Amino acid sequence: MSGSVVRAYAALGDSFTAGRDSIDAERWADLLAAGMRRVNPKLRYANLAVDGATSAEVLEGQIDPALALEPDFVTVICGANDVLLATRPDVEGYAKNFDEILRRLREGAPEAMLVTATAPEGWHFMDLRPRTEARLTEATKELNDVTRAAAERYGVLCLPVAGHPALRDPATFSHDGLHPSSEGHRLVARESSKYLSHELGIDFDMEGTQA
Repeated sequence: MSGSVVRAYAALGDSFTAGRDSIDAERWADLLAAGMRRVNPKLRYANLAVDGATSAEVLEGQIDPALALEPDFVTVICGANDVLLATRPDVEGYAKNFDEILRRLREGAPEAMLVTATAPEGWHFMDLRPRTEARLTEATKELNDVTRAAAERYGVLCLPVAGHPALRDPATFSHDGLHPSSEGHRLVARESSKYLSHELGIDFDMEGTQA
């Protein structure tokens, strides 16, 4: 990508990006795109994320539509469902799928800025049994190690979600204690826009995302 103005943005992933309890206009990726569009009114944008998607489903169903947009900016955040929805957390399967996701995106959009993120390594507002929580926490730490390693291999920026102080604020979560609330989506949009501006030099106008 040349310059700091995004021309086409494709958002891939699961419910973290697709949203669940928030209306469409409040999803963090939509808010991020709105900030890009205030800088570039001609921005092309598609939120292709699907609630409940595993890394395999992102690989199978979201890559081709994303590349059809000819994006110069892509966010792809997945893997949580490989841990949370599986009888046994499938970190190995995620590692294989995520590597293929990044490979295809890098080959199909070689000049695009690619961005991913780590996942929370604990859930302070979910009712989990101690053994279940310990198992999921350990698996998520392994998942994040895989994400960071793959991001480094493919030159992908990894947003540091794990360990963020907001993960201890109940206001940022929906009633299920897992998915972002409307305030949580606004926070992700604000924090990620600041990080992306600093790390990648992207221009945003994030008016309207105040809590």
